[in-house]
Amino acid sequence: MELSDVIKRATQLRMAKGVSARAMSLTLGKNTSFINNIENGKSGLSVSSLLEICEYLEVTPFEFFNIDDNNPSQTREVTRNYLRLPPGKQTVIANLMVEMAD
Repeated sequence: MELSDVIKRATQLRMAKGVSARAMSLTLGKNTSFINNIENGKSGLSVSSLLEICEYLEVTPFEFFNIDDNNPSQTREVTRNYLRLPPGKQTVIANLMVEMAD
């Protein structure tokens, strides 16, 4: 994954959360242009900043880097619910998902 992909992903998840770059920056305790500068490539992104961003966006680093998942929070909730089901019902859900994906 290229840095530009990381920036796109951060922007995608921020927008899905419905928060402005300014509001996110302030909530993270940074200056008002912190997120905007990262998203525009004016500032680098440290590992610690990335982890802060993940925490703010309520995603794990794995979920952040899983670019095929447009709604990681929902995926996490669906997975939790699936795992609570007895094995027979898990099979029904798995088969339904296969059918729907075709």
